Amino acid sequence: MEHDDAMRMLKDIATAFDQHDLERIMVHFADDAVFEGPRGTDKWGTRFVGDAQIREAFAARFSGIPDIRYQEDEHFVDGDRGASEWTLSGTTTDGTRIEVRGCDLWRFRDGKVVMKDSYWKIRTGNQRIG
Repeated sequence: MEHDDAMRMLKDIATAFDQHDLERIMVHFADDAVFEGPRGTDKWGTRFVGDAQIREAFAARFSGIPDIRYQEDEHFVDGDRGASEWTLSGTTTDGTRIEVRGCDLWRFRDGKVVMKDSYWKIRTGNQRIG
């Protein structure tokens, strides 16, 4: 994958996350892609494999934090790997306000994402709204 194409793809994915556009996100993922979420009982967090599981995980994020925003994104690409930094903010359905600085480590194959590995730094002192 060409550097500029990969950069455009990562920027488009970040914009699609910010706009809650699940279809626009998923068009960039290979059918056999893997998403490793930042939370879970395993050392890699929770692993979602394939289109259906990844789609469900991203949809759950949007429904669990209905006003979620992904902003302040920056991206880096080198060969078949990339990295993104971003800030996630929003209010969970239980009223907890969150702000997270995070990053994704990416792997690409044939113009598609085959791995999204997410890491978060969660600010403490989050406040309950309402």
